[in-house]
Amino acid sequence: MSVDVLQAKIRKLKNPSMVGLDPTPEVVPEHLFNEAYAQYGPTLRGIAEAYRAYCMGLLDELTDVVPAVKIQSACFEALGYEGVKVMQELLSYAKELDYYVLLDSMRGDVGNIAEIYAKAMFGQIEARGEIFCPYTCDAITVNGYLGSDGIKPFLPYLQDNSQKNIFLLIKTSNKSSRELQDLIAGDRVVHTAMADLAMRWSNGLFGKNGYSEIIAVVGATHPYDLQTLRAKYDRLFFMVPGYGAQGGTAKNVQHAFDIYGHGAIISASRSIIAAWKKDAQSDGRNYRAAARAAAEKMRDDILKFVRVQ
Repeated sequence: MSVDVLQAKIRKLKNPSMVGLDPTPEVVPEHLFNEAYAQYGPTLRGIAEAYRAYCMGLLDELTDVVPAVKIQSACFEALGYEGVKVMQELLSYAKELDYYVLLDSMRGDVGNIAEIYAKAMFGQIEARGEIFCPYTCDAITVNGYLGSDGIKPFLPYLQDNSQKNIFLLIKTSNKSSRELQDLIAGDRVVHTAMADLAMRWSNGLFGKNGYSEIIAVVGATHPYDLQTLRAKYDRLFFMVPGYGAQGGTAKNVQHAFDIYGHGAIISASRSIIAAWKKDAQSDGRNYRAAARAAAEKMRDDILKFVRVQ
């Protein structure tokens, strides 16, 4: 089961963290744009090639530090087909380097469209006998707030033969999440109703370590909710965004783990990949070393509160 693979990678590196690759013009060093523009001009392909160089450098640098990466599809889709092509190549490259790979594409639709999304992300596309797998990843993010119709098409791919996960929004890290997710729904709040649905959808989808193949997204910026959700939903593996730039701390995220230091992975993006910008004298040529140092610091900070056994 894929959730077992993720937990095993965390235990191997003794690091329950995931680095988000969210390239934007603000975080990619200027010299990488200069090199790409010299070959392809100031074009969408030029931007995409700068993103490729940047992200591959990060993947190469962090392979022995972090067990998992999250690739933000919006950053690449914004560049059209040139960006999507680079994203597909980065997904494959991350898998070659033995990362657990989450494609953060936030799918959420119903009916036959949800089925198409599920097949595109996890299945195989056939063209006159030729088989294609467009997106090489272990998991994708999904929005379950449309209900079961948007989630059920993904569930067959979470079985043993497919080895996939979905990361389901439960309680997100953004401030306005309370506008919907904290509303009272009978004797519970909306985000616990979503967690209840996650457990219902998990029937027959538990790994050997006891966790569901449906991974719950619960933000680091809401430590009380994180603590209460962990206590109630001990069979849901948590992915915790919001560490670092959004204000989540190692002290906050300790509540995502069980007593053995299992059951969660903490995600950070800007605080790692843009770490080079903290040095006002840096031109970005040290971005790899800066990211590595930031990733190691994040790991060490978490391990002050969590012991991964």
